[in-house]
Amino acid sequence: MPHTVLLAEDDRAIRNALERALTLEGYRVTAVADGVEALAQAHRSRPDVLVLDVMMPGIDGLQVCRVLRAEGDRTPVLMLTALVETADRIAGLDAGADDYVVKPFDVEEVFARLRALLRRAAPATPAPDPGPVAERQPEPPGRFLEAAGLGMDPQARRAWRGGRELELTRTEFELLELLIRNTGVVLEHATIYDRIWGYDFGPGSKNLAVYVGYLRRKLDEPGAPQLIHTVRGVGYVLREG
Repeated sequence: MPHTVLLAEDDRAIRNALERALTLEGYRVTAVADGVEALAQAHRSRPDVLVLDVMMPGIDGLQVCRVLRAEGDRTPVLMLTALVETADRIAGLDAGADDYVVKPFDVEEVFARLRALLRRAAPATPAPDPGPVAERQPEPPGRFLEAAGLGMDPQARRAWRGGRELELTRTEFELLELLIRNTGVVLEHATIYDRIWGYDFGPGSKNLAVYVGYLRRKLDEPGAPQLIHTVRGVGYVLREG
């Protein structure tokens, strides 16, 4: 079955062009012109992924995302925005969006980001039955991750710093998990893009820097050491102090 996309974009030319491109790419697309229609359609028939323009009349893309997240809807959301300031992008992430594309955009970049979001949202494939219980290998010890004062339960999708639970989006959680699993190791930009998004958006992309900055805001505490460190020109590393 083709993946279903709910596209909300008030600019008719962009909406029509993107709807056509997504359809040719194999998606089943429902295109609407504003946030009110987007919410109504999302409630009527839950799509596999939403593509929301940030600036729409009435209810904008950020409000649509906030409403869905407040309702417990975790459908992946890709934001389309003409706003290029970091604070504007952070507003989208704070609303619960999983990723964003800045206008004007290359449609191939939209396709790549959608593929990455859908891969991450897909349920895990069950492992094949290894046979009788007596022949099975023991489970690996412990499912919890701990590093630099952080704790994480990947199966429950929960994370803590000290006794404080962190409220993380899907992308933030996966980025933090990658850093924790590689504590003390400097991860290059290209490695992180490949592991989190499945696609390297190139040296000009600010995507990773925005997510790291937002994750730092949720992790850092007054008087406590910063945990995510920038290695200029290379990437990022998780370590205490």
